[in-house]
Amino acid sequence: DYMHEVVLFGELLAIAVIVMCLLFVTVDLGHPERFHHMIPPFGIFNFPGSILSWDVIVLNGYLLLNMHIAGYLLYCRYQHRQPTKKFYIPFVFLSILWAVSIHTVTAFLYVGLAGRAYWHHPLVSARFLASAFVAGPSLMILAFQVIRRVTRYYIGDQPIFTLRMIMTVAMIINMFLLGCELFTGFYYPTQHAAAAHYLYFGLHGHHALVPWIWSAMALDFVGLVLLVSPWSRRIVGLNLACVACFIGIWIEKGFGLIIPGFVPSALGQIVEYLPSRNETLVCLGIWAFGTLM
Repeated sequence: DYMHEVVLFGELLAIAVIVMCLLFVTVDLGHPERFHHMIPPFGIFNFPGSILSWDVIVLNGYLLLNMHIAGYLLYCRYQHRQPTKKFYIPFVFLSILWAVSIHTVTAFLYVGLAGRAYWHHPLVSARFLASAFVAGPSLMILAFQVIRRVTRYYIGDQPIFTLRMIMTVAMIINMFLLGCELFTGFYYPTQHAAAAHYLYFGLHGHHALVPWIWSAMALDFVGLVLLVSPWSRRIVGLNLACVACFIGIWIEKGFGLIIPGFVPSALGQIVEYLPSRNETLVCLGIWAFGTLM
């Protein structure tokens, strides 16, 4: 029962994050006139052939689910009455299953590109799920402490340490899957390992991402050590673990996953990527909008 006091905040955080996901999809369309294709029957939605159409469905479906749960609970609180469990509990469990579909479909967007050897392997979706069950709870743990410090809403330690347990198990799985990837890529390397070699050690004098990925690996390792040690039973140690894991996974899933998939190119060229000012400002704008929500 002690988790019930934080379910609403989890759903509200999910709404803010899923809006950010949809905004990132929107800006990646490239041109505003392409947007009507996302709204059947006005455009060519290309379902079920396009994985992106699946992604739009699972993202919007997850948003509607969480808006129903959060909206119903907030309405009941406004009415000063107890919520009826049958109106939101089944949707909570459905949203958990739906969250798995979000990360799976997003991973399939990359896995389905057979021409990009760096992404074309079956562990991408599993690593998406494992890292999500680390990054999400870490952000919630930090948010819960802010909420109980600056508001009068009571959040006990039990939900926080339950999330710590989820983070610990997920982080162990995440690091194990990372080890599997490294073994596959470097024990008997082929030409398909060129992108991984560029990421971790540099390739033909190009090594812009090497300090980033090793920093992420170090942060992930420090976070895991903190989580499995008694230090994380104290709030300060747990906060350090959350920050380390969140930043490490953010670097790993951004710089360490997206960019190496394009290096080297299909023609064997190595062009190092640096975000432009417009790209940086758009990303910061979306993050700011999500933070505001």
